[in-house]
Amino acid sequence: MNLYEFQGKELFKKYGIPVPDGYVVSKPEEIRNDIFPAALKAQVLVGGRGKAGGIKFANNSEEAMNLAKDLFSQTIKGSRVKYILVERKINIDRELYVSITIDRSRKRPLVMASTEGGVEIESVDESKIIMKHIDPVHGYSPYISKIVNKKMNLKDNLAKQFSDLLSKMYRLFEEYDAELVEINPLVITKEGNLIAADAKVIVDSDSLFRHPDIPVNLDDLTELERIAKESDYSFVELDGDIGVIANGAGLTMATLDSLLLHGLKPRNFLDLGGTDNVDIVKNAFPLVLRANPKVIFVNIFGGVTKCDTVANGIVLAKKEFNVSIPIVVRLSGVHEEEGRQILKDNGIEAFSNMPDGVKKVSEIYKSMIGR
Repeated sequence: MNLYEFQGKELFKKYGIPVPDGYVVSKPEEIRNDIFPAALKAQVLVGGRGKAGGIKFANNSEEAMNLAKDLFSQTIKGSRVKYILVERKINIDRELYVSITIDRSRKRPLVMASTEGGVEIESVDESKIIMKHIDPVHGYSPYISKIVNKKMNLKDNLAKQFSDLLSKMYRLFEEYDAELVEINPLVITKEGNLIAADAKVIVDSDSLFRHPDIPVNLDDLTELERIAKESDYSFVELDGDIGVIANGAGLTMATLDSLLLHGLKPRNFLDLGGTDNVDIVKNAFPLVLRANPKVIFVNIFGGVTKCDTVANGIVLAKKEFNVSIPIVVRLSGVHEEEGRQILKDNGIEAFSNMPDGVKKVSEIYKSMIGR
């Protein structure tokens, strides 16, 4: 889950990472008269805010209120501005970049740093990016910051500040189950201090039950994704034509990959998880139907989720929700023969393996679009 900048900075303050003085407003009238000159920063969960006009500067409260009215009326890359972070303007000397993320290929945390801050890290030349992995068994050590300090040519007091900041970032990263903790830019002020001018924190959504102090942000979800989340379905809306219902994140991802390999584009990701509840299967269909797919592919490998339960859920959904678009089903696992018979009795073809199911989806879809 993405956190707003102000939420990330609240965590930074908790861990002693220096941030500018500031406060959040949800309407222009909440602007105070105590932090000027100030930066007014639209709080959105998308990148490129500055280039889109989402950051303004004001010298007094009257000017700030007028700028805030303008910001609240904006939509930045499809995201409406609900909050503005008002911060004391920083005297910037230099801008750096630093982050800790997960290197999934190496299965360990990765520190990334650069002397080229204030721009997207993807646009920085690789030769100017410093990368150092952290062994998850041994954890963070001051040795990591010494290596990064040397490559960034930070010395004396700045090197000491950076070492302290990086160790605090790692503690936050580890204790809050983060996927990313990023400061861009990390500012060196003209007074010689390091300060986090921005904050991007992404927390693993599956760990939120361990962090009740983090409010759930639904603003980066589509309407369907919000409805699905409220109904406890793992659902992601995509831009294709094939609705997907599967069980288990791994199988659901494999289903999407298999469709793409056959030149088909999935309309959604919906993971039923491990369930033996007919209603959970049945009620997944309205979500997928609201995405307007041309074909629905149900791909089940039955274990905890028994095949006959899934079959009964599909039959109920087809009748109750008047499903008129084609449904292709792959059923394999516990009670698969019973499940396939239930579907056959109700005019729904079911396959025992995924390639045959995907092939059938492809045939139906191509006949629909005339190819």
